[in-house]
Amino acid sequence: MKSAYELAMERLAKASPAVKLSAAQKQDLAELDSRYAARVAERELTLNDEIAKAAAAGDFESEEKFRQHLQLDRKRLQAELEEKKEQVRQSAGK
Repeated sequence: MKSAYELAMERLAKASPAVKLSAAQKQDLAELDSRYAARVAERELTLNDEIAKAAAAGDFESEEKFRQHLQLDRKRLQAELEEKKEQVRQSAGK
């Protein structure tokens, strides 16, 4: 007898079958992850330096502005990454 989880997974597989990715597509996805991780790290280094300078100067408004800017940059870069990854995945189905 199958568990509810197994039955649900079977129904899901029937409704939207998993797309098999080629080795090249997997490599493209890994490359995108790496590239965007580097971009996020670059922004973090830059803005964390600015945050530290603002905190040392006692400028809490600027510090908060830089923190918000960093958060928005992370979200934007993550959205870009997911969009590009989805394009790679969609090319698998064609």
